[in-house]
Amino acid sequence: MKIATAAYPLDPVRNWAEFSAKLTDWVAGAAGQGAELLVFPEYGSMELAMLAGPEVAADLERCLHAVSDVIGDVDDLHSDLAARYGVHILAASAPVFDPAIGARPVNRARLFAPTGGRGIQDKQIMTRFERDPWDVIPGGGLEIFDTSLGKIAILICYDSEFPLLGRAVAEADLLLVPSCTEALAGYTRVRIGAQSRALEAQCVSVMSSVVGLAPWCPAVDEGTGMGGIFGPPDVGFPSNGVIAEGVLNQPDWTYGEVDLGAVAHVRADGGVLNRLHWDDQGGRHSSPQLRALR
Repeated sequence: MKIATAAYPLDPVRNWAEFSAKLTDWVAGAAGQGAELLVFPEYGSMELAMLAGPEVAADLERCLHAVSDVIGDVDDLHSDLAARYGVHILAASAPVFDPAIGARPVNRARLFAPTGGRGIQDKQIMTRFERDPWDVIPGGGLEIFDTSLGKIAILICYDSEFPLLGRAVAEADLLLVPSCTEALAGYTRVRIGAQSRALEAQCVSVMSSVVGLAPWCPAVDEGTGMGGIFGPPDVGFPSNGVIAEGVLNQPDWTYGEVDLGAVAHVRADGGVLNRLHWDDQGGRHSSPQLRALR
């Protein structure tokens, strides 16, 4: 299959028609290149705060509510585009106030199938900024989505840096990692996480990024990154594990061809069998002895 992953710039959209046209152009462009799975980044939805005006977008609390208030319409638009262009879309994650979870918002990614199917994945572990001052909270548990493209899981940005979360979704063929990182160091951390999870689970990981400046929304005022598609550096994959990567901070799609047959093969008969041998760690990592060596 062909995958498209975004280096996505935030624009101060002035009205719904402007946002709809932007999103449609991005989806149509990727579909026109033959992509079957489109991956947008973490917090790419924050540009929607401008629909409520610049004062709201500039306020850390009010911008959360402004985006959450329109997310139903945003989801309907993504669903329509997925059906129209015959693609699966991971929408840019958004703050969502969900009364079933709590009084504070979760960071929620949503996956849309061309058949009308929808799935949600909430971020599990909050960054320091999300904890304080933004007060975004962890949401529902991890999911694996069984799709016509294969089994898909999502670890949102910081979540990809935690191997036990990756292990929990190790049945997935495709691991989507939407990210939003201010500095190059942050981008690098998430990229290392995405590549590490691909190595451990012997799967394909797909990283997307917010890029560029958005001074009108201090919550996401600077983004550094690029798109990337990674696999285990083993049989049937590039020796460095990099299937495709974009250009740092250049808005665009990054495209990569992925054969899930290669995932099945490397899991069954790779040069190494990280996924199968995970449990061999057993208790070897617990209670190590501290010995003086002087």
